[in-house]
Amino acid sequence: MSSEDKSLSPEEQAVDVEQVAQEGEVLAADAADAVEGEFEAGEDARIAELEKKLAAAEEKIAEQKDSVVRAAAEVQNIRSRTAKDVEKAHKFALDKFAAELLPVIDNMELALSHADHENDDLKPMIEGVELTLKAMLSSVEKFGVVAIDPKDAPFDPEKHQAMSMQEIPGVPANTVIAVMQKGYELNGRVIRPAMVMVSKASAAPSSVDTQA
Repeated sequence: MSSEDKSLSPEEQAVDVEQVAQEGEVLAADAADAVEGEFEAGEDARIAELEKKLAAAEEKIAEQKDSVVRAAAEVQNIRSRTAKDVEKAHKFALDKFAAELLPVIDNMELALSHADHENDDLKPMIEGVELTLKAMLSSVEKFGVVAIDPKDAPFDPEKHQAMSMQEIPGVPANTVIAVMQKGYELNGRVIRPAMVMVSKASAAPSSVDTQA
């Protein structure tokens, strides 16, 4: 102990020691606050970095999910288009073949319409042609070929081809009054329109003033 310390009274020495202790506590508290502040700053930076990485990961997952959804939709569209193309190919594969058969059917029907059905010698041949025609029509109908025979039906420009027009008393205008050649459709699609004669409206009588 120095000579200066010896000159202090015990009470003064106690106060001095207490002051030193208080200063030490203040320094310790400041040091602890500094350490805690640095720790919290480091934790905040670490949390911010982790949050940034999480946001980037979530964004990437969202992009990948969107890509997967788009790819799945595109695959479904391709499947739908392919299915429709296959269905259409199956549905209309006989288009050209059916068109080639139509003249044969026309010729058999024409032969039957001009045949002498009263001639007993021709009856076996006529019956044979009728059976052949019936079998052919039955066969093509199984594949969706249906005749268009619109006698007495309203004229339909989608299925009929007007070859001439004629005024018929008592018959409404635009009515099919004769079928010159049957039409045919394949699974609902016209492959040959029916050639028809159509009625036309009566000419309005002219009004004549007979008064002088």
